[in-house]
Amino acid sequence: MKVLVTGATGFIGSRVVRKLLKKGADVRVLVRKKSNLENISGLPVDIAYGDLTKPETLSTSLEDCEALFHVAAEYKLWVPKPESLYRTNVDGTVNIMKAALQKGIKRIVYTSSVATLGINKNGTPADEETPVTINDMIGHYKRSKYIAEEKVREMIKKAKLPAVIVNPSTPIGPGDIKPTPTGRIIIEAASGRMPAYVDTGLNIVHVDDVADGHILAFEKGRIGERYILGGENLTLRELLEKIAQFTGRSAPKIRLSPNMILPLAYVVEFISQITKKEPFITVDGVLMSKKKMFFSIEKAKRELRYNPRPADEAIKDSIDWFRQKGYIR
Repeated sequence: MKVLVTGATGFIGSRVVRKLLKKGADVRVLVRKKSNLENISGLPVDIAYGDLTKPETLSTSLEDCEALFHVAAEYKLWVPKPESLYRTNVDGTVNIMKAALQKGIKRIVYTSSVATLGINKNGTPADEETPVTINDMIGHYKRSKYIAEEKVREMIKKAKLPAVIVNPSTPIGPGDIKPTPTGRIIIEAASGRMPAYVDTGLNIVHVDDVADGHILAFEKGRIGERYILGGENLTLRELLEKIAQFTGRSAPKIRLSPNMILPLAYVVEFISQITKKEPFITVDGVLMSKKKMFFSIEKAKRELRYNPRPADEAIKDSIDWFRQKGYIR
């Protein structure tokens, strides 16, 4: 089977490519001319050059393909010009889905995010049906992913788009070359540069389990349904304590309120608007930390036979990879 994967040079996409190759798929990857190919270096893939924001470049990349894994997205909590997030995450998604329909692609897995889902105010794990509206979305990244998922759901209903939606939580592990915001937390904590923490929570999952979940969604998922691909719910304090155990460092003991950090985030972002350098702390990140991002993976377990490993293994693999690549000294 010939498969096109978008976002194949990224964190999740590159692991999906590896899983597909192990399954014996004939994999084509859509990349831009200036893409960093480090994550797929040496892999037996067919490279198609194109751009999600340029519809005229997409038709050729889908030629002879039976399936599409649309993993590509711009994942940033801060950008100098937010329009780029909407061009890639919303317009790019619509463009590739329209091209897939025109080419008669038989099966699609669309990578959304738990960022689009509702959060329970009492801190209990949310699921795929927890109520949510666009007004609950904090920041441009979340809004762009919410709108993109709504566009896909609309195309499933009105145009019979053969898509299954997956919502990864907070993946960590090998291949986080940028790194992601969570990857940066691990690097800073493992390097002894995180003296304090806020009382928030994350759902931590190994990136390879997320990739497995994509394959399971392709094989077993129901068209139009969405599946949370997560792992273990941890408070940030618990995550930092586990990192400390693996690195022999002391975990931070000072707990800060998000409201205490918020003024600093505004100052840092103002400076970043001038320097054009990504801030080490963002307003959206601080606002999000006021809610515990806890999720249930029961639906994926039940319908897909999804079975992620413990968070400890994901954390250890992430630290080991960052060390090996020189991010942690």
